[in-house]
Amino acid sequence: QVQLVESGGGLVQAGGSLRLSCAASGRTFSAYTMGWFRRAPEKEREFVININGNGGSTTYADSVKGRFTISRDNAKNTVYLQMNSLKPEDTAVYYCAASRLFVSNPKAFGSWGQGTQVTVSS
Repeated sequence: QVQLVESGGGLVQAGGSLRLSCAASGRTFSAYTMGWFRRAPEKEREFVININGNGGSTTYADSVKGRFTISRDNAKNTVYLQMNSLKPEDTAVYYCAASRLFVSNPKAFGSWGQGTQVTVSS
């Protein structure tokens, strides 16, 4: 397993942008699919986006297609979530997670960060 620490959350107006970072410990970062999930108040946790170990494949939730981008720097053990054209409904705690499988099911992700709050005002 890896230890994950998110950063970059905050308050932004609708239409604005934020970039989240997730720093991972360990020497095998490139072996993991990295995913971002979010949990809005009174809602279930949902998949947002993921990226495979070499960065060549990504999948997106329909709600963020065209607005959110994921990337990774394996030399820095870091994954990024670039969020553009933010909407109030994007308000949530965002979590990064690591999995040995290229999937979007949160049950397959064994390592999780502590989460970072993103609030989008209208």
